[in-house]
Amino acid sequence: MNKKTVFITLTLLILLVPAIYFLINRYQHPVSPVTDETLDSMAVIEIPEPELAYGLPVDSFQIEENKIKRNQFLADVFLKAGVDYPTINTIVEKTKPVFDVRKIKVGNPFALFYSNDTLKSLNYFVYEIDNTDYMVVSLKDSITVYRDVKETVIVPKTATGIIKSSLWLTMKEHDVNPLLAIELSEIYAWTVDFFGIEKGDNFKVYYDELYVDSTSIGIGKIHSAVFHHRGHDYYAFNYEEDSVWNFFDEEGQSLRKAFLKAPLKFSRISSRFSNSRLHPVLKIRRPHHGIDYAAPTGTPVYALGDGRVIARAYQKRGGGNYIKIKHNSVYTTVYMHLHGFAKGISKGTHVKQGQLIGYVGSTGLSTGPHLDFRVFKNGKPVDPLKIDAPPVNPVKEENLAAFKTYTEPLRHQLDKLILPSDEHKEKIK
Repeated sequence: MNKKTVFITLTLLILLVPAIYFLINRYQHPVSPVTDETLDSMAVIEIPEPELAYGLPVDSFQIEENKIKRNQFLADVFLKAGVDYPTINTIVEKTKPVFDVRKIKVGNPFALFYSNDTLKSLNYFVYEIDNTDYMVVSLKDSITVYRDVKETVIVPKTATGIIKSSLWLTMKEHDVNPLLAIELSEIYAWTVDFFGIEKGDNFKVYYDELYVDSTSIGIGKIHSAVFHHRGHDYYAFNYEEDSVWNFFDEEGQSLRKAFLKAPLKFSRISSRFSNSRLHPVLKIRRPHHGIDYAAPTGTPVYALGDGRVIARAYQKRGGGNYIKIKHNSVYTTVYMHLHGFAKGISKGTHVKQGQLIGYVGSTGLSTGPHLDFRVFKNGKPVDPLKIDAPPVNPVKEENLAAFKTYTEPLRHQLDKLILPSDEHKEKIK
């Protein structure tokens, strides 16, 4: 074997040894395949989301927050922030299509975003128009103005209560947003007499409350409710049919009746329907074929149902300013002692149910502000509190099965809710 052959052989052995070692090691310790499990076990470096305020990264600016003071204008804010008059004029012009800066309100918050350096130049100005909307003025590069909306968070909630005096006070007592009382009164306007609520009446409700920056801005969608009134449970389910959401009872009958239960909200009855009442002014007994709702002057009065105004006049020796509405061939309603009439209401005007027609007053023979409300059936006076109007627009027959499927879980959830008194009993057990 010559030197050349020996050299080649040694070279091959040197090259083969690492390869053989790798193969042997690979055989003894096979490489595990990459799977979802192995990936999950690997350490993942998470990059934190930047903290934003009005869509702007907080850590990139020096931020000063304040509120609009009395007699403070937009120019005052910018001048104090070191912005010159020509720039301010440009800003005012740019804001016109977005927001009328003359309407800035005392107490509304605003924020100044300064550059995060020694120059501390103003980059952004943000003014909160209301709870949800805000205006941004950008002074970086060129001046731009835009309007944006804060994120609204929907929080599902439940509420229960037993009424001792009024629905509104019951909400307050149970730390529930009192605006829910207004929503419920709207839903049950055609089925529950809110002027005749009795002690012990109660309610259960599933609803959404809307929040912006951890502050409640109102009641969202009401999904279902049950109102126990005078020994009867009135269920209400929010159901969509033909792309429209309406409230129906457990049988699919609409909660909307032909008439509202009353022509005004949150008042009290000072005098009921009677065939012999002592007149407070004339001091003689005579029929009072209506309901007197005591309410402050200026309280809105609404049409009980769709109809046409057949009289809008003044009675010197009686009802003062009054409106008479003919709803159909059977029913007519009259609203008396009004302080004034709503805009556009005149003889011959067609009105919709719940439309504003006038305001409570004390005109004519009256000892104080109230609404004398009367209903005539086939020309004869009837007690407004005893009208039993038929339901309108029930769930279509072909949709009843789907309606039942949708509402049964909601009803089950309502029935499981515990009223405050029941909760007390459970604790005793």
